[in-house]
Amino acid sequence: MAVDGTTGRVTRRRLRTRANLLRAAFTVFAAKGFGHVSIEEICEAAGYTRGAFYSNFAGLDELFFALYAERAELIAEQVSGALAQDGPDLDVAAAVDRVADVLLLDRDWLLVKTDFLVHAARDPEVARGLLEHRARLRRTIADRLARARGHTALPAVLGGTEGAAHAVVAAYDGVTTQLLLDRDVTRARVWLKQLLTALLTG
Repeated sequence: MAVDGTTGRVTRRRLRTRANLLRAAFTVFAAKGFGHVSIEEICEAAGYTRGAFYSNFAGLDELFFALYAERAELIAEQVSGALAQDGPDLDVAAAVDRVADVLLLDRDWLLVKTDFLVHAARDPEVARGLLEHRARLRRTIADRLARARGHTALPAVLGGTEGAAHAVVAAYDGVTTQLLLDRDVTRARVWLKQLLTALLTG
């Protein structure tokens, strides 16, 4: 029992350390950019030693991908949750409203995400991981559209649910790029809603 209890405490402490490192890294990456951040800066921001860092991550690349994966999973859950509210049917227009309302439009996250995209573009191994995360998000959207008997048919020009999922992700990418420049979150949500409605309902 004592051994199990100690192990549990160690595991919880390690999980807490990892979460704190990720939170600190997010702040530092957003402020300075991936290519301008050192492990020491992240450790200082989190209040840990390099030993604590290396007990959780092999290096900055691994930490950066873990940070991206955490946020990408949150976005996938937001989209899935918004699309699931209609039950077996899917009112596309109403679902678009919900997705636009809940999607993560945080400028600091978008700065980190953009850094990650540029980093992945130069590293094929990182790119493979990023492509899989994006493919999972598209599958979430496509599967929901495919299951829906729906009130509104998808425009034929999209070529089916997979094409529609690609269009949704592309629209999100475009809106968030604009948001990085103009910093207008309210306008970004309105624009995203208009764009997705036009794409999915014609």
